Amino acid sequence: MSNGHSSYGILGLFLGFLTGVIWLLLSILNIVTGFFALLGLGSLGTILNILIALVGFLVFIVFGLLIFKRVWHFYFKK
Repeated sequence: MSNGHSSYGILGLFLGFLTGVIWLLLSILNIVTGFFALLGLGSLGTILNILIALVGFLVFIVFGLLIFKRVWHFYFKK
């Protein structure tokens, strides 16, 4: 694994990508903010919504790039 290969299987990468997409959608559709408002957290819910959106976006990008890299090396071996 020292050759720059990730130790994750394609299923793990896809599940990470899917998790990032779900968190991002929950945040964008204000479901997370509504849940925190229901709990009575108010403005803290807005801050947490922004943080969840940021983490979801980063997970989406990172796992998306890892999937792209894995597929690219699978189809275009040297």
